[in-house]
Amino acid sequence: MTNQIVINGRDDPKPHFVLVPLMAQGHTIPMIDMARLLAGRGVHVSVITTPVNAARIKTVIERVKASQLSIEFVPLPFPCSAVGLPEGCENIDTLPSKDHLHSFLDACALLREPLILHLKEQKLHPSCIISDVCHTWTGDVAQEFRIPRFAFNGFGGFSLLCRHIILTNELDKKTSDEMEVIVMPGFPHHLELLKAQMPGSFGGRGMEKFAEELKADQQRFDGMLVNTFDDLEALYIESFQKAIGKKVWTIGPMSLYNKDVADMAARGNLASIDENHCLRWLDSMKPNSVIYVSFGSLASPIP
Repeated sequence: MTNQIVINGRDDPKPHFVLVPLMAQGHTIPMIDMARLLAGRGVHVSVITTPVNAARIKTVIERVKASQLSIEFVPLPFPCSAVGLPEGCENIDTLPSKDHLHSFLDACALLREPLILHLKEQKLHPSCIISDVCHTWTGDVAQEFRIPRFAFNGFGGFSLLCRHIILTNELDKKTSDEMEVIVMPGFPHHLELLKAQMPGSFGGRGMEKFAEELKADQQRFDGMLVNTFDDLEALYIESFQKAIGKKVWTIGPMSLYNKDVADMAARGNLASIDENHCLRWLDSMKPNSVIYVSFGSLASPIP
């Protein structure tokens, strides 16, 4: 006998989760980890991507196929020309400058109708959508199929709570003095930040509207998945959950799913310098003298 699951009156053989990552390496990689975890528990997963991004993760896709997990990668044509982007700019790290970010997000939103059409053509009805928190438009897709939509955020609990408090209280607009100390209201313990330490990713051209959409979307999605774990950040996750009034699930760190050396090697872009060169340099340093700092794959600090 086949196990059945009934969702919205439909009797389907297995759940069908639709994952919609933001096309940026640090956002896509953990969602592919999530797809593997879900498929390993009997869920059919559709991962929505684009042709350029599918080509970039070709090795990952091939390894997923070899594992025989029930995961389908769906490359939808990305409408670069419709928003004035050069052809092939299908990932945030391919944009000519950060001033094009709002156009990129507009192009992502234009995937709404193609995604709806694709899902209507599938035999297996979607059970839910898990989309990057930046993809507020997927709420319309979920509404079309009368299914829940959960937002995924790769931030940790501490930074999530900080960003929420800053945006909700517009703390970044309270002063023009970059060195002024601002006390974070509603934080579970005393915390001070300089204006200069506050995130500025929503300050670019056309991004204020997007910030408002993110705030409004917190009332729309059915919950949030976060790539962290309770033993590390229970205090901040609990406070964030109360602040947004929605259930927050800690499901990380999902990178631990990758135990195979080949799987780990396929994650992210190739290193810009030789691995052995890095190891030789580290070996030449005194013990406990090197601090590792990661600014994320989109940052390109000058040495």
